[in-house]
Amino acid sequence: RAVDHRAVQGAVAADGVGNLLSGFLATVPNTTYSTSVSVVELTGVAARRVGVYIGFILIALAMFPKVLALFIAIPDAVAAAYLLALLAMLFVLGMEIIIEEGIDFRKAIVVGVSFWVGTGFEEQKIFAEYLPAAWMDVLSNGMVSGGLCAIGLTLFIEITNPRPSRMDTSLDVGELPKINEFLGSFAKRQKWSPLMLDRLRSVSEEAVLVLTERVDAGSDDPQRLRVIARRDDKGAELEFLAGGADANLEDALSNLDIARGAPVERELSLRLLQHFASSVRHHQYHEVDVLTVHIDYEAEPGSE
Repeated sequence: RAVDHRAVQGAVAADGVGNLLSGFLATVPNTTYSTSVSVVELTGVAARRVGVYIGFILIALAMFPKVLALFIAIPDAVAAAYLLALLAMLFVLGMEIIIEEGIDFRKAIVVGVSFWVGTGFEEQKIFAEYLPAAWMDVLSNGMVSGGLCAIGLTLFIEITNPRPSRMDTSLDVGELPKINEFLGSFAKRQKWSPLMLDRLRSVSEEAVLVLTERVDAGSDDPQRLRVIARRDDKGAELEFLAGGADANLEDALSNLDIARGAPVERELSLRLLQHFASSVRHHQYHEVDVLTVHIDYEAEPGSE
């Protein structure tokens, strides 16, 4: 299943509220740790009720020090081997996330430099003798220094890249002529072939159709649509920002791959979108959906 970023937003908000309440109560703040992802990979257990049981166990450990002493008595070598396996799997899972949507030299630079900057500050090998102690207390955490480096490099790449073309309109099939005119101007600036322009228009038409079918029909307010077009190393990237939908299109496309039967009418747009696009990513947030479609460049037959 595709990641539901609405659930991620809720988890981050709950984590922030928990830290705020901890501050008011003058106690140790809570947080979530990414090592739980590798624990799921090791055990194969991801049920929510298991997390609830673990929460009660942690409360019991806080109430009964003798039970906690059993865990403290675990030999250091055993605990170190357990953490080694967890962190090794966490590193591999992180790399899988990075290369999931493809990797180019820009992403490789951001990931590689941020990793080594975080490692260098963690080991106090970078500017340790030049920075004030207060700054080193903050930057000595590899996640903080590496994360800041990744944010800075990403912003630099976004600023130095050519600005994408964008348009705002209503999420309505009747707006397709305006979208086609917008894509025609974009393809003309890129000096692309008419065949590539046809692929762009076909993808945009199917994307608007599937988004129109999945937005909240109970809302009286007209849904807005923002279309962003940019050129990448392999062709074009189209981004459609619209109102929230219930079902994730990535899951729907996966179900199309499983169901080999004759396509029904409501699945026709999904199948056409899957045919024309090289990749489809659907990120769902509260009140907004982001549909990102990559289209590989296609020249006219016989042209260089």
